[in-house]
Amino acid sequence: MHINKLSIISIIIVIFIFVSFFKSSESSIVSRNKNIYAVGIDQNIIYYDIKKEYDITIDSFNISQNRIKRNYNLAKLLFEAGLDNDKIEKATARSAEVFDTRKMKAGNYYRLYYTKDSSNTLKYFVYKHSPTEYLKISFGDEPRALQGEKEIENIKKTCSGTVSSSLWATMIENNLDPMMAIRLSEIYAWTVDFFGLEEGDQFKVIYDEQFVDSIPIGIGRIYAASFTHKGENLLAYEYEKDGVKSFFDENGKSLRREFLKAPLRFSRISSGFSNSRMHPILRIRRPHSGVDYAAPAGTPIYTIGDGTVIAKGYTKSAGNYIKIRHNSVYTSGYNHLSRYPKGIKTGQRVSQGQIIGYVGSTGYATGPHLDFRMWKNGHAVDPLKIKAPPVKPISDDELPVYKLAIHRLTQELDKSDS
Repeated sequence: MHINKLSIISIIIVIFIFVSFFKSSESSIVSRNKNIYAVGIDQNIIYYDIKKEYDITIDSFNISQNRIKRNYNLAKLLFEAGLDNDKIEKATARSAEVFDTRKMKAGNYYRLYYTKDSSNTLKYFVYKHSPTEYLKISFGDEPRALQGEKEIENIKKTCSGTVSSSLWATMIENNLDPMMAIRLSEIYAWTVDFFGLEEGDQFKVIYDEQFVDSIPIGIGRIYAASFTHKGENLLAYEYEKDGVKSFFDENGKSLRREFLKAPLRFSRISSGFSNSRMHPILRIRRPHSGVDYAAPAGTPIYTIGDGTVIAKGYTKSAGNYIKIRHNSVYTSGYNHLSRYPKGIKTGQRVSQGQIIGYVGSTGYATGPHLDFRMWKNGHAVDPLKIKAPPVKPISDDELPVYKLAIHRLTQELDKSDS
């Protein structure tokens, strides 16, 4: 019994000596640099991590973070930060060489790094222009400026969901980035009518989520997607053909069509094509040879296909309008616009998906909406019933390579089912 007590006491003494030695060693190392933190021990080796941001050792400074106020510029920010006029002039001149400071946005963050001594001297100024871009000014003997870019980390993920109301709302319900709705609407713009989604439609996507400093900033590359609409499963795979990345189905046919499915991304159809419709203002029945899309004023309007602007102007009934000839067969028209983007004029060539106007309520309109029309060989046709041909598919020679490239993605999409 006495021997056991001695053994226990001996062990405790040994442990105490070891811990005391370790702590004194650690203290001596850390005291030499207070910006170093012990993060782990492995086989008697102590690992340390220096805490930095924008390549600045943050523990060495008192940091102040603020938002840029309206009508503030770089010079005014630096003046309020305590710099003299000579340094402000030099700092703004150096900054202008690497970054257009006129693009600094009100509401964006900037950080000030002051020394921890009694002088409280400003050593760094960092303006966060975007999640990745920043302007950094260092104040030594002479101010120096650089435009930096944070590294984006891409993490491959798979998501899925079932449409309950709108695609946008479904993303939010599934804790997904709502911008995924925009991306899917772009991929399937030629094959899915996003104004006619039904409850129970489903989607699956293999994509990269982008992170900066472990904070999600958006959606990167989309590798593959599956969208089930009205019982039809539509597959999409990203593939580079002739130096251009586009989306193709499982058979190598392009998802891109000669015409977009709709000239707006998200809205609702308030009135369809009709040979006899009660006009909301004139209160008489007459043909309505177009489709009305209700949308907030200022919503961008996209041309449904490549073409040439053949008319642009104003009439009492159509208000501001624009007309585009796509080929020898089809022409499209857009009425009640609030305004046009800069540079749009008659005779100009436009590309599919290009903004050619904004939703308004000019002319005979009870509220903001787009009256969209299509003509085939000069005769008005229902835009919703046009089936545009696809663009050139993957050639037979290249098809085996394509099939091999999408095989793994198909397996990943199938795995997400289970």
